[in-house]
Amino acid sequence: MTEQSTFLAIVSRMKYIERWALMRSARPENLSEHSLEVAAIAHCLATLGNVRHGRHLDAEKAALIGLFHDTTEIVTGDMPTPVKYANRGIRNAYKDVERSAEDTLLETLPEDLRPTYEQIFRDDPADENDQYLRCLVKAADKISALIKCIDEGQSGNAEFKTAEEGIRAKVDKMASRMPEVADFVREFLPSYGKTLDELL
Repeated sequence: MTEQSTFLAIVSRMKYIERWALMRSARPENLSEHSLEVAAIAHCLATLGNVRHGRHLDAEKAALIGLFHDTTEIVTGDMPTPVKYANRGIRNAYKDVERSAEDTLLETLPEDLRPTYEQIFRDDPADENDQYLRCLVKAADKISALIKCIDEGQSGNAEFKTAEEGIRAKVDKMASRMPEVADFVREFLPSYGKTLDELL
């Protein structure tokens, strides 16, 4: 008898995990929405790197990493950033919790599929391209958070003003180190927050 896997049923629960728990949102955002946006942005960043900056990145893998980058929060919940990064002790403890949640998720896969998903969930320290790809996914994550702040501001919600300033500073810092991020900020980011009539 074939063993049943709960992995994708668990992943499907991302739609129940609300983000921005400490903030009043004009429109709630769940983990599924965020992950899809991160995947699309990560794919674009990797493609920019390949086409314009002579890199040899796996853009499809970037999208997959983006899609699964927050799946551990199905187990841990979404810990607010100010808490997660309050000090080194909390940050390191949370990394341990995330690693344990990763292990729990990967164990729900059929054994023959685990190695494929481990390559999505876990970085390869010996592979420079993989390391850079994961930096781009982190940048995509920050850009997605910035887009949320922009959307909230466009809705007249001042609650995200300080968050927008802080996240924009982090994205700008990433853009100074990664030309793909600079390209995205210059060419794609300004369109966010516009109406569909303006976009088309």
